[in-house]
Amino acid sequence: MLVEVLFWIFASVLAVSALAMITVNNPVHSALLLVLCFFTSAAIWLLIEAEFLAVVLILVYVGAVMVLFLFVVMMLDINIEQVRARVTRYALFGGVVAGVVVFEIVSVVWTRSLGVDVTTGAQAQPATYSNTAELGKLLYTEYVYPFELAAVLLLIAIVAAISLTMRKRAGLKQQNISMQVAVRREDRVRIVKVAAQKATPTSETPTGEKGA
Repeated sequence: MLVEVLFWIFASVLAVSALAMITVNNPVHSALLLVLCFFTSAAIWLLIEAEFLAVVLILVYVGAVMVLFLFVVMMLDINIEQVRARVTRYALFGGVVAGVVVFEIVSVVWTRSLGVDVTTGAQAQPATYSNTAELGKLLYTEYVYPFELAAVLLLIAIVAAISLTMRKRAGLKQQNISMQVAVRREDRVRIVKVAAQKATPTSETPTGEKGA
């Protein structure tokens, strides 16, 4: 009973945060709401005893990917007013995506009429069961090629994000690798010899009184 209550609470938070993520105008707020979606999804995965997936979702997506998204959003200098003016251009595409999502939800609900029991939750596993080991066996045996393809796609996304931040614009400092490699020690370091100076005696004692 408690698991069901927690599921509905987390599901409500996830649905509201996902809806707010696509409706807010500020891209930074949208990225933070996506972080909330990830955390809530991780909590739902914990309810079905998928601990490894929940931890990976937080460590990889929240700890790395979302930080990268925030840096890219803040470094791209996005014009909010220009984005608002172009919202109507993608209204048709957004409607198509929303229709697909509604169709998927309706199809899941409709499966109840086919005699499929969708109300039962995940079965409890014994204490010796390790979903990390089972997931590793599947990833590196049956799904090794899709797993490597996903890694390549993530690498391409990282390179593209870095390339976007290195666009030519006024005041942008760019590295010249060839000049950095060809630099010599004499161009960077200069040794200066300074003659030693003797300390001059003062006319006052350490207590502030004048000497005799």
